[in-house]
Amino acid sequence: MDPTLVYVGTYTGTKSQGIYLFRLQAENPAVSQNIRLVPLGLAAASPNPSFLEIDVKRRLLFAVNEMDQFEGKATGAVSAFSIDKAKGTLTLVNQRPSMGTGPCHLVLDKSGRHLLIANYGSGSVSVLPVSADGRLGVASHVVQHTGSSVNPDRQKGPHAHCVTIDRANRFVFVCDLGLDKVLAYRFDAQRGRLTPHDPPFAQVKPGAGPRHMVFRPDGRFAYVINELTSTVTAFRYDANAGALHEVQTVSTLPEHFDGANTGAEVDVHPSGKWLYASNRGHNSVVLFDVDSDTGTLTYVEEQGTGGFKPRHFGIEPAATYLAVGNQDSDTILVARIDAGNGRLKPSGVFANAPSPVCVKFLPPTSSM
Repeated sequence: MDPTLVYVGTYTGTKSQGIYLFRLQAENPAVSQNIRLVPLGLAAASPNPSFLEIDVKRRLLFAVNEMDQFEGKATGAVSAFSIDKAKGTLTLVNQRPSMGTGPCHLVLDKSGRHLLIANYGSGSVSVLPVSADGRLGVASHVVQHTGSSVNPDRQKGPHAHCVTIDRANRFVFVCDLGLDKVLAYRFDAQRGRLTPHDPPFAQVKPGAGPRHMVFRPDGRFAYVINELTSTVTAFRYDANAGALHEVQTVSTLPEHFDGANTGAEVDVHPSGKWLYASNRGHNSVVLFDVDSDTGTLTYVEEQGTGGFKPRHFGIEPAATYLAVGNQDSDTILVARIDAGNGRLKPSGVFANAPSPVCVKFLPPTSSM
């Protein structure tokens, strides 16, 4: 069987040159201490590839280039790479403007024909067509957000932070940290265009700062991590109407912690039973049980990441492992996920990676 590969996006500078490649090695998957990431070097040089998206079937990798200038214009960029089947290294296919500054997130639509990009700096969302070989076309649509919210330091204007698409590929939701809204759009997958939906958004609490959003695998519920208040908001999702209805907001922090913290990543286990969220400051990944009927969350436990500022984590497609990048410690920690209760069992072995800010798994081809 081919190995499971792990791609790590970084902030580039004196320490980093781009996207780094690792091999997941698990001599005995039942023993956490026997799990580690084997470094395979630089997969591709690329400026500030702070968020990655992988197309497993076509063996393509897409990255935002989180910049404010590209080709002499006020915009970041998006890069498309092909993945070498033997080595896992990346070859640049092409690069396009993201049509906004500071792109920080991207997602491939269910048809594989469009990339949707959140531009944090300018507070806009763009759609780029993707050809069969992964080549990016000129943006088919750009939507500019407007407005502000209550935090004078972080919410003076719009800051699109994440794009999420529902299971039916009909509706697109954009977490805008600067507006305290999850904006809703109808998605035309034929033309690659977004139309404001009715209702046009779901509101979170003022000052919360919605950052990332994920649907439960069955599509019945969605979860938003709020960066500024370190909370997760659970929504019931009406798939026919494309509407989010808040059912609960809970803290990602244990009661005893009163230090500075910002929420970062959120994801649901493929079984739908558990939700994980990362804390920068408390430096942990926390586990919640997910009620199968109501979608509500119950705090279970916290797991330290052994480093500073765990910005992002990735769950391996077979749901056996979770890997978290400690941005300010230049390390990645792998943990085994207990199949019975969702708890994390850290390996205790750190892989070195410069300024890791995104961790993505590529499963073996024989398991696809």
